[in-house]
Amino acid sequence: MNDKFFDLKQEKQDRIMNAALKVFARSSYKHASTDDIVKEAGISKGLLFHYFESKTGLYAFLYDYSVRFMLLELSREVDRSETDFFALTKQMEEARMQVMKLYPYMQQFLNVGLKEECQEAAEQIEERRSDYRERMRAYTMQADYSVFAGIGDSERMIRLVQYTIDGITAEMSARYDFTPEKLYQEICEYIDMLQRMMRR
Repeated sequence: MNDKFFDLKQEKQDRIMNAALKVFARSSYKHASTDDIVKEAGISKGLLFHYFESKTGLYAFLYDYSVRFMLLELSREVDRSETDFFALTKQMEEARMQVMKLYPYMQQFLNVGLKEECQEAAEQIEERRSDYRERMRAYTMQADYSVFAGIGDSERMIRLVQYTIDGITAEMSARYDFTPEKLYQEICEYIDMLQRMMRR
């Protein structure tokens, strides 16, 4: 972690991180521009490099911070004894909603990072990326998938729910009245609908 950066006031830290998260989330590492980041953050490029030295340094810092922050929220919201797939999914989305309140692009940034192929960037985050994958897999694997017996493959059911969540997120994020709370409520309503359909 970067001690100099954490000496800044929280508001300025969040402004810089949110600007960088937004730019990296919307582009691959290779195409993300530090010019766009400093413009979005309202700071000079010299100041950005004072804290992070390079684009790679900023990216690695952001990925490490994002993984830590997301996993912390998940540990707070998810009951490790919960085995009901739908309840577990809601708890995980609750954690993501809490993250989104502070860092709207963090989940998208993490998703893009999981697919990052630029060697320069991938080498910097590989350890944290592997850790994040394993921790997320551990959460999803605590569910009891026997409820899907006779309905279909559990992997496909997981993908169906994820596609639903991704679609709702993409649609609602573009609305002028978007809030993380409204997104979470909409996701829960769809999850409840899928659960009711399974019980018939």
